[in-house]
Amino acid sequence: MTTTPTPPTKTAPAAPPGQAGKNAPTARSLAWARRRHSVARFWSAYRGHRAGLFGLAALALIALTALAAPLLVGSDVQSVTNAPGTALEKPSGEFPLGTDQFGRSLLGLLVWGARISLTVGLLAAALSVAIGTLVGIIAGHYGGWLSTVLMRITDWFLVMPTLVLAIVLATVMSRNVWTVIIAIGVASWPTTARLVRAQTIAVESRPYIERAKALGGGHGHIMNRHVLPNVMPLVLAQTTLGISSAILTEATLAFLGLGDPTVVSWGGMLQDAREAGAVSSGHWWYLAPPGIAIALVALAFTLCGRAIESVLNPKLGVAR
Repeated sequence: MTTTPTPPTKTAPAAPPGQAGKNAPTARSLAWARRRHSVARFWSAYRGHRAGLFGLAALALIALTALAAPLLVGSDVQSVTNAPGTALEKPSGEFPLGTDQFGRSLLGLLVWGARISLTVGLLAAALSVAIGTLVGIIAGHYGGWLSTVLMRITDWFLVMPTLVLAIVLATVMSRNVWTVIIAIGVASWPTTARLVRAQTIAVESRPYIERAKALGGGHGHIMNRHVLPNVMPLVLAQTTLGISSAILTEATLAFLGLGDPTVVSWGGMLQDAREAGAVSSGHWWYLAPPGIAIALVALAFTLCGRAIESVLNPKLGVAR
């Protein structure tokens, strides 16, 4: 019996040197893949919190309205000389929320005021959290006399009422939006500093920190590459919760006459209503809209902050 010879198998040519690793994933692509996976996992857990979704939807709607304010109401809504109505008109078809003492549409002022209130709240909370995070990480990492000094300063700010300190700073500085932002940020950072310091101490007690130090990692490397990423979830949750407090503080400062008189904000609208005698005259349409807007935004940020805190730390057991 004759056998037919088997044809030789063709093997693919070997890849030239340097080509084999081209299709291999790089460190940057792996890092981005892990981040995308973390974001997807976070969003999957966040969707389980109905209150957090309600707060997020409300914030998205308010933010879009504030961004589109020049298109919705026009930039001349703040003008006193070109007011389209008469003073203190009741709600009607032309003016759904009525008018103020100058005849300006309260609906237009409410939409335009959202820009200032949200901007002040976001920037003031970011400044507060940035100061608190920096102080907390330095105090928790270095310890010793530096931690003692920083914590005593933190305790001094902590026992000082935030509103009183913000009023003092807003009084001695010039009256503008940046003064309000700085006053709120400088007055409200101690709580974040104490939380971040405690978290930093907990992180630095883990074994991989000792290994990083043994391999020659310096203070900057330890704080930036190991401590900061581990405290960022806490910082994120604290920022979300701090925005609502910042918005309320800004409204209080504006109501007390310490805000920027050249811009329209929700707190400034309440101050104008008080000066126009809306409380004693029963002009409820002048008082209710900005007050409800402040309460709604503060509630929405609080709901989002609680949901984020629950996702990042499931042991808290926040109700869904």
